Amino acid sequence: QVQLVESGGGLVQPGVSMRLACAVSGRYVYTDSMGWYRQAPGKQREMVALVTSGDRTTYADSVKGRFTVATTYDKATVYLQMDNVTADDTAVYYCYLRTQRPVNEYWGQGTQVTVGS
Repeated sequence: QVQLVESGGGLVQPGVSMRLACAVSGRYVYTDSMGWYRQAPGKQREMVALVTSGDRTTYADSVKGRFTVATTYDKATVYLQMDNVTADDTAVYYCYLRTQRPVNEYWGQGTQVTVGS
């Protein structure tokens, strides 16, 4: 059973830093990609940051330079370091995992990030 559990969300003030974590449990052979999506109220879910094949990373333009995605060597944990957060970062953040052998996609339950005074 593959399961993703996010942590680290909460209410923070603009300009601060925070780090989200996603713990992955279960058995699979290969991690194709993993990272973070987010969904703000009234908006579609959007990709925030992913670690893809070859451990390459990709970021949404809105977070590039502020957010950093990283995994542990065993891919059991993926982090999202969020620096200089703004109100526009307010959303539910979802951990995402795409596996191979077997091929599947998994989502965490989401963690709320609220940026406001």
